[in-house]
Amino acid sequence: MTTLKTKATILLEKAKAVFGRQVDAILRQEHKVMEVVSGVGRKLAKLGDHPTVRKVVEPLSLFSRMLKAHFSGAHKLSGSTLGLIILALVYFLSPFDLAPDFLGALGFADDLSVILAVYAKIKDEISEFLDWERTQK
Repeated sequence: MTTLKTKATILLEKAKAVFGRQVDAILRQEHKVMEVVSGVGRKLAKLGDHPTVRKVVEPLSLFSRMLKAHFSGAHKLSGSTLGLIILALVYFLSPFDLAPDFLGALGFADDLSVILAVYAKIKDEISEFLDWERTQK
């Protein structure tokens, strides 16, 4: 029997297969990363009332803050964490992923799964980032 964790891992691997090259290209250019962050903000503003999208607002906001801190030099992230965060953001932005967004709740369910799988994979760096962020206020 396939567990939820196994399904999330499989979906994350499929997302890497589809968007891996795009993620690698984006990571090489800081301005492209910031374009992705801005695109996520615009999409969240447009879809913020969608029940499934509301579940990913906090993780996506956290990912955006982590990227901004990394590229400003204030708090560095590992290369694998950077790649996973960009993968989650690109997947969220893409209208044509494994379950296209025009399918409504079903279309956003895979986005939610990828975002939460990334969140779970990088939870240690998230914890470190949140501890660092608390000291900055």
